Amino acid sequence: MTLRSRLMIAALGLASSATLAPTPAEADTVKVVATFSILGDLVKNVGGEHVEVTALVPPDGDAHTYQPTPSDARAVGAAAVMVTNGFGLEGWLPRLMGATQFKGKLIVASTGVKPLTMDEEEEEGTLKPAKPKRVSDPHAWQNLANGQIYVDNIVKGLAAADPADAAAFAAAGAAYKQQLAVLDAKVREMVAAVPKEKRRVITTHDAFQYYGKAYSVQFLAPLGISTENEPSAGDLARLERQIKREHIKALFLENVTNSQMIAQIAKDTGGIVGPPLFSDALSKPDEPAGTYVKMFEHNTATLVEGMKNN
Repeated sequence: MTLRSRLMIAALGLASSATLAPTPAEADTVKVVATFSILGDLVKNVGGEHVEVTALVPPDGDAHTYQPTPSDARAVGAAAVMVTNGFGLEGWLPRLMGATQFKGKLIVASTGVKPLTMDEEEEEGTLKPAKPKRVSDPHAWQNLANGQIYVDNIVKGLAAADPADAAAFAAAGAAYKQQLAVLDAKVREMVAAVPKEKRRVITTHDAFQYYGKAYSVQFLAPLGISTENEPSAGDLARLERQIKREHIKALFLENVTNSQMIAQIAKDTGGIVGPPLFSDALSKPDEPAGTYVKMFEHNTATLVEGMKNN
């Protein structure tokens, strides 16, 4: 049975109950579905006790390659609010929403963010060479200033879905944005302590362009924006030559990617593989990056320590 068929079956089971779902005024909490764990944490910080949040892609999960399940269809069908990232991150989402006929409030968290772009290889078939295409980088949350824009969009969307608690959402959002602004200043101070010529890092896929631009760190990656891509032998060879030429030692694996490639690069170049970075997903709650704030604190401390080896 295909994924679409499974989702349609699950959606049909929801059809009768969806029309009877309680409105925010009738329920104690607003049911919110976020597409992945980072968005889920942002919603919890804004919504607090007024929301019940389900994240479809779990901690340590890969939002690029995720395959929705029938239980996801049930969660979406019962939700009053859906929070997505946008910028093409959740390629699987349109068919999930179509299958469930979601009619709640849709919040695109990245609305108002100026996207960074990059070239990504596009396969056209075995008889034609791949051609690069210009795409938006979806990892906008890796700049804390963008994280504050996400918060504003979530505040606005939750208030529209639940006007009775709008003041609570606004107050929580303002407090959380202040926390992110303080953290932003701390990140800048920590990175500035590393000499500029040492601020170069290798990661497995290109998830840190926003971080690099905001905090003056150069990131190089063998993969493109999506973890679905595979680098060519030529791409890897060019990257390894650059690593050797520029004496880059700081190599990092992300929590959503396979370790084999970065281990091979380290073996070929003499690089040092540091602790995992968290790019597209939080860690489990009892691990170092269980929240958006902890993710930034962990990533920055790990990057700073690794860059000292350059």
